[in-house]
Formats: sequence, C-alpha cells, structure tokens
Amino acid sequence: MTVEAVSLKVAQPRRPLKRSERSTAASVALHAALIGASLIAVFPVFWVLVTSFKPDARAVETTPKLVNESSVDNYVRILSGDKGNFLAWFGNSILIALMTTVIAVFLSATTGYAASRFRFPGKRSLMLSFLVVQMFPFAVLIVPLYNILLSLGLQGTGFGLVLVYCTTAVPFCTYMLKGYFDTIPTDIDEAGRVDGLSPFGVFWRLVMPLARPGLAVTAFYAFLTAWGEVAFASAFLSAADESKTLAVGLQVFVQQNRTEWGHLAAASILVAIPAIVVFYLVQRFLVTGLSSGAVKG
Repeated sequence: MTVEAVSLKVAQPRRPLKRSERSTAASVALHAALIGASLIAVFPVFWVLVTSFKPDARAVETTPKLVNESSVDNYVRILSGDKGNFLAWFGNSILIALMTTVIAVFLSATTGYAASRFRFPGKRSLMLSFLVVQMFPFAVLIVPLYNILLSLGLQGTGFGLVLVYCTTAVPFCTYMLKGYFDTIPTDIDEAGRVDGLSPFGVFWRLVMPLARPGLAVTAFYAFLTAWGEVAFASAFLSAADESKTLAVGLQVFVQQNRTEWGHLAAASILVAIPAIVVFYLVQRFLVTGLSSGAVKG
C-alpha cells in the first residue's frame, strides 16, 4: 500500500451517527440514569418490606438488620385478628373493588361505544362533561354525594360506596374506551348487522372481543380506584369495624400517641399484593390499550 493510500485512509472522515444510534458515553449516561431512577422508585417499597419484619419498637431504626431481627410476628398477628379484623376488611375491599370494576367497565364500554358509533344530540357536551368532572377534587364531592346517598337510603352501605367509586371511574374510562373504539373499523359493525345481529349483539359479540386491551386498562384503573381509596370509604361507610375496607382499617395502627409502624408496614405489604396480582394479569394489555386509546379522542 502506497503512502498516498494510507494518508487518504487516515484522513477519511468518520461516518456520522444515525438518529437511532448513540455514542458510548450517551449509552452509559442513559443506563446510569435509568438505574438511578429505578433504585429511587424501588427503595421506598424495599424499606416498607424491611420494616414489616421488625417489631414496633425497632421499626424506626435507620439501619436495616434483617438477618438477626427479622420476624413474621407482625403478619401472624394481623392475619390472626389480634390486630384488627384484617380478613373482614380484606373481604370487603375485594367485594367492593370487584363490583366497582364490573359495573364501571360495563357502563364505560356501552357509553364509549355509543359515543364512538352513533350520532345523537348532546354527544359533544356529554364527552366534555366527562372531562370537567375529572377536574373537581374528591373533597368537594363528598358533601353532595353524601346527601344523594342519604336520600336513596344507601348511606353506610357497600353498594352506595360502589356507586360513588363508579362516579369517579366511569368518566375517565368512558373517554378512554371511546378513543379505543374509534380505532376499530366500522366495517365490522356493518358485517354484523348484515348477519342479522342487533346493535347490542354487534357490540357484545364482535366489538368487545377486539377491545380487550382497552377493557383491561379501564378494569385496572377502576380496580385501583376502589382498592386504595380512603376519603370516600371513611365518609360513606358505617363506623362498624366489620364494614370497613382495608384502606380505612389501617388507621387502627395509627393511634393518637403512638404508631405501630411494624404492623402498619406488614398490613401495607398485604394490601399491595392484590393490586400486584391484577397488574400481572393485565400487564400485557396495558401498553396496547393505552397507546391505541390515545390515537383518537
């Protein structure tokens, strides 16, 4: 190889990076930022888990000593009923959350489908009202909702609380499902009508199976709305211990002069398990449902 060829090869400019490519330094910085953000997000959960295995007297220590001092006594006392009626609270929360999920998803799906497929007076105002409702803080709605439940004779009942949770979940779920139904071709509806299906038959037998990702997202949102809510449950349920939900029942560990941090942390871990299970069941639909529902609105 001649000297001229070597000099030309050395002087050849470097190929510019494509938009999809990153330099080594950028990749290292990006991964470091992601790892740091993950640690920040996971650390509080880890600390609650560590605290749940400590006795109340040592729960506030800043040095986690899992090996020598870990114990499941907090979990045993909670599940055995020694510290509050946890199993009754758990059953109430499961029942209320499932009822809220079923009713909210059905109402949201039917309303969202009607808003997506049919033209009727007040359609635009209806969808706008769903957005306006989300702007009000929960505390503002407690008094009017309390008066409505009192007039219906549902104050202090679990079904009344389910209806209250539906007023919170249905507007958001309807708006999201309406956007998801917009992405499903109307040719499917027309083919169903040609085959003799009624409008509800088209919705139930053809459109609903195609809308599973959107339904999974709304079901997850409705479940979480009812599962971890405190303000409405404290205001609309009776003061009897056996009628409380988990979020309200945990207040038994926060007393006026002392807080039972070990028992509170253990109960918090137990409360989080059903939400984790529901998330695991619907996780494969979440990305698809959220992205598809955002295409049109």
